[in-house]
Amino acid sequence: MTDFEAAQVKEMRLKGMGYRAIAEALGLSRDIVRNHCKAKGMGGYVAATVKNLQEREVQNGICICCGKETAQAGTGRPRKFCSEKCRRQWWKAHPQEGNRKAIVTKKCECCGREFSFYGSRHPKYCSHDCYIKARFWRD
Repeated sequence: MTDFEAAQVKEMRLKGMGYRAIAEALGLSRDIVRNHCKAKGMGGYVAATVKNLQEREVQNGICICCGKETAQAGTGRPRKFCSEKCRRQWWKAHPQEGNRKAIVTKKCECCGREFSFYGSRHPKYCSHDCYIKARFWRD
């Protein structure tokens, strides 16, 4: 089972899906899914599992990517991830969870097509090709 499949199993389990439904959705055997869930503390009845995992996330602080317990610092906000690797992997799989207030839409000065960009940069062109055309191939 790959890391991506393991993350999908955890998400589906937290949504209330059983072993068989997860196995059919991912193309794995039910036993592989069940053994993985038991090893990660997600075994048993779904309703009880979801409730227990949510309580553990709040109280002890478990990694939302892999399910390991995170070492909490004495001050500051609680940690969500056990490592940098888990943080990157989770955000790569969940880009929709991020704060997208900084996305800006603008028109390309070369072709006139609308494009979006993130952050405080102020690009004039939608692509490198448009930049080259505007800079070197002007009429």
